[in-house]
Amino acid sequence: MMKADRVSVGYEGRKVVDGISFSIGESEFFGILGPNGSGKTTLLKAMTGLLPLLDGTIEIAGKSIDAYNAKELARMVAVLPQLSGDTFSYQVKETVMLGRYAHQKGFLKTVSEYDEEVVGRVMDQTGVGVFKDKYLHELSGGERQRVFLAQALAQEPKLLLLDEPTNHLDLSYQKSLLDLIKKQTLEDGLTVISIFHDLNLASLYCDRLLLLEDGKTKTIHLPEEVLKEENIESVYRTKVQKQAHPSVAKPQMMIIPQSETSSRVKMGPQHLSIGESVIHYASPTPLKCMSSGICGAGIGWHADFINRRVPPTYEHVDYEGDMRRFIQEHDLEPSRTVGMMTALDLSLVAHGRYQDGDKAVFIVVTAGTGNAIDVSTSYLHPSAPAPGTINLWVYIEGNLTDEAFIEALVTSTEAKVKALIDEGVTDPRTGGSATGTPTDSILVASTQTGDKDHFAGPVTTIGKLIGRGVHEVTRKAIQNYKNHKRGGE
Repeated sequence: MMKADRVSVGYEGRKVVDGISFSIGESEFFGILGPNGSGKTTLLKAMTGLLPLLDGTIEIAGKSIDAYNAKELARMVAVLPQLSGDTFSYQVKETVMLGRYAHQKGFLKTVSEYDEEVVGRVMDQTGVGVFKDKYLHELSGGERQRVFLAQALAQEPKLLLLDEPTNHLDLSYQKSLLDLIKKQTLEDGLTVISIFHDLNLASLYCDRLLLLEDGKTKTIHLPEEVLKEENIESVYRTKVQKQAHPSVAKPQMMIIPQSETSSRVKMGPQHLSIGESVIHYASPTPLKCMSSGICGAGIGWHADFINRRVPPTYEHVDYEGDMRRFIQEHDLEPSRTVGMMTALDLSLVAHGRYQDGDKAVFIVVTAGTGNAIDVSTSYLHPSAPAPGTINLWVYIEGNLTDEAFIEALVTSTEAKVKALIDEGVTDPRTGGSATGTPTDSILVASTQTGDKDHFAGPVTTIGKLIGRGVHEVTRKAIQNYKNHKRGGE
């Protein structure tokens, strides 16, 4: 649809864009990224024919942009500019109808039946038909931007050029506008080229991205390839971290603010309180967590961690809601809290701190093994869980990557299983060595301070601390449970 070959553009002979080349196919959503002054808007103006080229060529549908007259180019290319605070005293339908100008014939430019049909269709597509008789100044910013999109679509262009289309729009309007535009590419074959300041929106909606740096191409590729930490940090001169979007296969870039504190946070029993109904670990600072708790499950940042004692017969239709209420009753915020449950006497908890140089771990375990199970034969067991669980907390003084978090989970689980084997815990149904219980929960939490820890396998410093600590503390928790059980017999 559009091809740029060694394009240079500028002002008064000074090159702002230098030697840019790319080719964009039909139905493609193509994004242009770059910091202020990198040449994004200048390049877009060249694509509209507003700025003459200093060097190179731009072709649209196989024809040089210079070979189009104004009306021919308007029938081929539409532009949706940045949202402006200035509005004209036009009604919505009148504004959209202006998009048909390039298709109207004759001196008086009369509106045809087909013009009416097109305007009605694009107003329906963009959802602005409901206020077609209102004036632009009566609309919100998001509604006005949808009107201008309808006007651009009324041109029936093959190519739509956008200059920061979501500028000044709230989240809802950003999403609805870009959803509409993306739908046009998928259903009507429209080709879209858009400038973005928001890297994450560009990643979500664009098929490919061009990243500009000082008027030149830094890289042009799929979002997954362009939005790499090294590319963004080099071009934008700021620290970022790449994360996967939780729902779609698109990368997202997170800005890393300057740390408020670089002091080391010591994990240990000084933050642990043990009561009859709850064990509470109150971290002095939020920790990055990976957890299977009832509340605070998944990956997130939390500062409070509770292990709540419930009766062996506990049942609740909404156990997560019940846990949230329990957390609030203890003057804690559910959004900052990881919550687990156990039917065990909480006085049987075991904990220990292990350190090697500037790395340390603090382990907390409650272990009821009355319903121990061998995972390899779990298919023989009923699905309904029975009382008895192992809740394992692993607090790490370190700075774990995502890979290290996963390895820490694996190392912790392996150490827990070894503790069960060494304590002779068996599956009562099969007699084989138990690997856990049906309702085990785990937490790995890191202070995210100090040098990066890329690994946490069994031969790393952190892995060794986890392996030894989880094994020893889990054994101690199991022994506490056994002694308590024998004492009650």
